This record gives sequence, structure tokens and C-alpha cells, in this order.
Amino acid sequence: MRRVCVFCGSSFGVRESYRDAAVELGTLLAGRKIGVVYGGGNVGLMGSVADAALAGGGEVIGVIPHALVAREIAHTGLTELRVVASMHERKAMMADLSDAFIALPGGYGTLEEFCEVVTWSQLGIHAKPCGLLNVEGYFDPLIVMLDRAVQEGFIAAKNRRLVIEERDPAGMIEALERWEGVPAEKWIVGEER
Repeated sequence: MRRVCVFCGSSFGVRESYRDAAVELGTLLAGRKIGVVYGGGNVGLMGSVADAALAGGGEVIGVIPHALVAREIAHTGLTELRVVASMHERKAMMADLSDAFIALPGGYGTLEEFCEVVTWSQLGIHAKPCGLLNVEGYFDPLIVMLDRAVQEGFIAAKNRRLVIEERDPAGMIEALERWEGVPAEKWIVGEER
């Protein structure tokens, strides 16, 4: 892995452990000479990941749309900041630049970005590992929902393996490096009508 895309909140959340995990992840990635690709802001967990990676001598590439430069307060101290026209362009560029994806705790944007890259993997658009860094069990309800979708016939059991779950940053990086992929299988065959 040359670069990992990190999706996470533009706020810190209510637990100090979220920030601690973001700092640890950024530090570990820099220490392993793995670059960080992220949303380009200098606030919240986004800023914590970026600052930790930069402090460790790592490469950090931010990708941010014009409309969010002021709102997410674009980070001006990055290795590279790419300002794009739209959220669609942001996500496509982040995916192109990255070899793997990690979601830390975050809100709607984090969940949407992560689910989109998992969907792209399911469709065979890319074959890159996607992991939930489940700090303090933050993603437990989502994991339950994914398992329910398998039980209810909306996600193939094989495709459930597209989402890696780990509770600590070091374990997540190791899991991403070990990932062997899942053959693309989008559709679940139902009864003919």
C-alpha cells in the first residue's frame, strides 16, 4: 500500500478516544511510509489524522471541493491540497489516489463515502480493501445492519467480507495489508416471477 484514504468526521465527537485513534492512525501510517489521502480539512478528526501524519514525516494529500474550503477550513500545511469542483469529483479523486480505505467515526459524509467505496468494490469498479476502524464500538450498529442485510437477502454473504472491522489502528493497517480481495458478485438471485 502506497496510500490509504481516511474518511472521518470534521468534528471530534464526544469521546477523547476518537481523537486518540485518529492521531495514532496518522502516526502509524507515516511510520510505515504509507501516505494519507483525506478530505482536506484542518478541523475535527480530519485535522487530527493529517497533523499526526505530517508530524511523523508522512505524505498527506487533501482533496476538497471549492464549496467546502471555508466550511471545513482547508488545511494549508499539507504535502498537497487539491481543490476540486464537486463532491463527486472529490470522491473519485480520493479513490484514484488510494490503495485502501479506512473509516473512522464520523457523520453522514463519512458513512456515505465509505458505503460508496464498498459499493464500488462490490461492483468490481475497484479491488481495494475497505475497513471500519470501530473505535469504542462506534460502528457496532452499522455492523449489525450489514449482518441483517445478509440475513434478509440484500447483501450476498461473500460480499459481507468486503468490509473489514478492527478496533485499533495497528490491527486495521495489518488487516488491510493482508486483504486478498473478494470476487465481484453484485446481484442476489431471487425467485423468478
